[in-house]
Amino acid sequence: MQNEINAWLYDILNAIIEIESFLDGGSKRFEDYQNDLRTKRAVERNIEIIGEALSRILKQDASILITHSRKIVDTRNRIIHGYDSVSDDVIWGIVVRHLPVLKAEVTAILGE
Repeated sequence: MQNEINAWLYDILNAIIEIESFLDGGSKRFEDYQNDLRTKRAVERNIEIIGEALSRILKQDASILITHSRKIVDTRNRIIHGYDSVSDDVIWGIVVRHLPVLKAEVTAILGE
């Protein structure tokens, strides 16, 4: 695997780990997240990083299979270009349901 792809995969993994740290290891509730502007912006920024890294990976090697890869990139675009229509519910759902799957897939691809 090319070094660039590995670097982007690590960017994804590090962004997920950072999001997890903002949410106190999963102990943070949706209401807490919703009322914490700094955490919301930090999570959104890391989702932007994840989406951009994944977009670069897919352009470089479309054979890398990551669940919902197109939706992840689309979410990144929505946060950046449609910032005024980003829903806390949607972001929270991504964090709770989809990031654990993405973390497991990226870790497996990296062989860790």
